[in-house]
Amino acid sequence: MFDEKVLQCFLDHQSQLYPEPVAETLEGAESFLEECMAVVVDSVKEVWEFFEEEGVDMDGADEEGILEADEVFEVGDGRYLIVEG
Repeated sequence: MFDEKVLQCFLDHQSQLYPEPVAETLEGAESFLEECMAVVVDSVKEVWEFFEEEGVDMDGADEEGILEADEVFEVGDGRYLIVEG
């Protein structure tokens, strides 16, 4: 479900969401992300739609603010990983 680029992104930036590492290997990252039902979306619009569907209060937020949320990881190829902490 998660490709190597997504898994590496999470490993490299997991400290933005968790104070201690939750995974040390690609396999560990994949297991963790599957367990917490993380999702990968293809655009900022889809990040926005995900938060709306989940009922996250986005009152007054703009696209930049959404992308700065701790739960959102920019994969670097236009995709975003969303991890519900």
